[in-house]
Amino acid sequence: MADTVAPTTDTLAAVPAPASAKVVYRSGQDIECWLTDMDGVLVHENHPIPGAPELIQRWVDTSRRFLVLTNNSIFTPRDLAARLRSSGLSIPEENIWTSALATAVFIKDQMPGARVYCIGEAGLTTALHEAGMILTDQDPDYVVLGETRTYSFNAITTAIRLIVAGARFIATNPDATGPSKEGVLPATGAIAALITKATGRDPYTIGKPNPMMFRSAMNQIDAHSETTAMIGDRMDTDIVAGMEAGLHTVLVLSGITQQADIPTYPFRPNQVLNSVSDLLRQL
Repeated sequence: MADTVAPTTDTLAAVPAPASAKVVYRSGQDIECWLTDMDGVLVHENHPIPGAPELIQRWVDTSRRFLVLTNNSIFTPRDLAARLRSSGLSIPEENIWTSALATAVFIKDQMPGARVYCIGEAGLTTALHEAGMILTDQDPDYVVLGETRTYSFNAITTAIRLIVAGARFIATNPDATGPSKEGVLPATGAIAALITKATGRDPYTIGKPNPMMFRSAMNQIDAHSETTAMIGDRMDTDIVAGMEAGLHTVLVLSGITQQADIPTYPFRPNQVLNSVSDLLRQL
């Protein structure tokens, strides 16, 4: 297996290169800002992936602009930073960007001060409050569906009735299931499908693979697509969304997508690395 694949900007063919080779980014420009997925890239089952703590520290030490992206809307950035510290990763909370934050930014841009009926936990309700939204079940402008460990039948019924009455339907992310010690749990995408079946209304989904998630993140750190890279472990979310957002894409093989899976997709990442430890040697 080649350690590094670095296609040129005018071809999608995979060109093997040593992991230590210097990567020439588009138009010879270095990457100034970094976006990265979390699970499968930085952590795996609450353990840091080799090279991840050093990569984060390198970015912090060099004042590099970066954000760690997650579709998880349950936790606030402060909560996630604390959880990551217990996993051996020291990431400042201001460098964490969640689908809840992206959703709050989107609604604020669309309708400042909007009335929102929210199904979710602290990560989502806090983000909406801080963006100036009014949380209510009385004549809301939006129904926003996020992730929670305890979906309520009554809350889902209320959401269905409000959407039928005319509220706009937004989901923080499309993930159908989430992990737990006992096995998979239904997540936002599964509950959204239930509501869609009952209302005939599809949600506008903010999180990956919607490039909107990446564009809101770039706006947060004043980044430009020409000099920003996205690191991910999934071709069908991280890489396709990064490509559609115009970013340099880096696929790491430490998570879901493996080398044999890449040819099955009609698009390619700009780089393929075994893990972020290979990327660390290139910075």
